[in-house]
Amino acid sequence: MGNPALLPDDLPCPVDDGAADHLVGMPMPALRFHSTFGERVDLSILPGRTVVYAYPRTGEPHGNLPAGWDAIPGARGCTAQTLSFQAEKEVFTTFGIRIFGLSTQTTDYQRELSDRLRLTFPILSDAEFALVDALRLPTMNVEGMRLIKRLTLIIRDGTIEHVFYPVFPANRAAAEVIGWLKDHPDLAPGTLD
Repeated sequence: MGNPALLPDDLPCPVDDGAADHLVGMPMPALRFHSTFGERVDLSILPGRTVVYAYPRTGEPHGNLPAGWDAIPGARGCTAQTLSFQAEKEVFTTFGIRIFGLSTQTTDYQRELSDRLRLTFPILSDAEFALVDALRLPTMNVEGMRLIKRLTLIIRDGTIEHVFYPVFPANRAAAEVIGWLKDHPDLAPGTLD
């Protein structure tokens, strides 16, 4: 198995279909999600800035991906996206920002990824599609699975401040967010400018 942080050069680039245009300014719904850290998280009540990156699904080592997965624009790269945030975790901590991953997979399924990659931030499960439906997040259907299209939300005091959509390539997701944060410092007390 090669380096999961590296992606093939010939992956199809997703296009902005406008499916996330409505999100900026929306309040986060008061929902509690199971996390891979064994806690329940309500994103609507977290103070300051929080980054939530959403991804379609991760595969398991030596497991089969859906047929044609690499040909679906924006599908490939969930592990690479996660590794990009893990690699930059200390930068986000310096900014005073929490990171969460999010998918529609169950917490038990997500825990395999979290343990294998030794993640230092939690992954949240929206297996019931509560957040997907409340925010009308962009989704795709693959082999009977309803999956979130890759996007990143910056939430500030319970309200969506900025959205990255589509996210491509997935392994540059964290760097793109950090660039935006440097250009848009949070001047709230206790954070860096």
